[in-house]
Amino acid sequence: MADDPQRNFRSAYYEKVGFRGVEEKKSLEILLKDNPLDLEKLSTFSQRFPLPSMYRIHVWKVLLGILPPHSDSHTLVGNYRKGQYHDILEALEVMRYISSSTPSTHIYLRMFQLESQMLPRCSEISAPGEENEDFLSISRAMEEIVDDPVDCYWLIKCFVNQFHTKFGDSVPHLVSVTFNTNKQTNSDISGNNHLRCFAGCLPESSLQRVWDKVISGSCKILVFVALEILLSYKIVLMGINRPEGVVKFLCNIPQENTDAIVTKAIDLWHKYCGTLIHAV
Repeated sequence: MADDPQRNFRSAYYEKVGFRGVEEKKSLEILLKDNPLDLEKLSTFSQRFPLPSMYRIHVWKVLLGILPPHSDSHTLVGNYRKGQYHDILEALEVMRYISSSTPSTHIYLRMFQLESQMLPRCSEISAPGEENEDFLSISRAMEEIVDDPVDCYWLIKCFVNQFHTKFGDSVPHLVSVTFNTNKQTNSDISGNNHLRCFAGCLPESSLQRVWDKVISGSCKILVFVALEILLSYKIVLMGINRPEGVVKFLCNIPQENTDAIVTKAIDLWHKYCGTLIHAV
């Protein structure tokens, strides 16, 4: 995306009159017309700009590998994903792991466990415990973002798998950086938020902007979000003596401030980490 004075002038004008992102939306539409789609350019776009809401889920599905780069195969693959979803659902019903009263997030968990060969024995089945809370938090947040249950499950599954495959080894380092930067932080609390990618902490309108960056390849954004939250509420947090009190506060952050917090975090992330630039 080489600098273009005319383009920069148009972008500044659109932002001034309240149409920020018009040029970026046009650039993304051009990228989405490629066949096959260029995953590297889509990743770079997602890191440089917030994804337009009308294209966000589609771009996420492509970057997470739910849909292939070849656009002419999207319908076929989408039908395959739908069929696989219903096959897994039916299998769990037949084995009596789920019923009509099972919460949808618990259904997603059992589906994920079945596909990952981690499904507990029927005789040992019980309500999901604390060890499943990271998955459930992400599931609850994804449900607020995505309407279709088929898309919701595949996005949860592939998001969780991608995060642990690509960034699992980096989480302890991310927690250490956050903890060392702000000594008031409890490392367990920071670790939980990193593993959940701030699901259950940020409202979905703010959270999806953070997940744009994670899905497109950066886990470092999580450090900047954590630090901005801690700096924004430093006085309040310093007055809380027990870790569970901090957890309770972080799960009820005033929502009117979260967009500003995420914007500051993304600005700092761009400043100190930068992003690769490709011509669009």
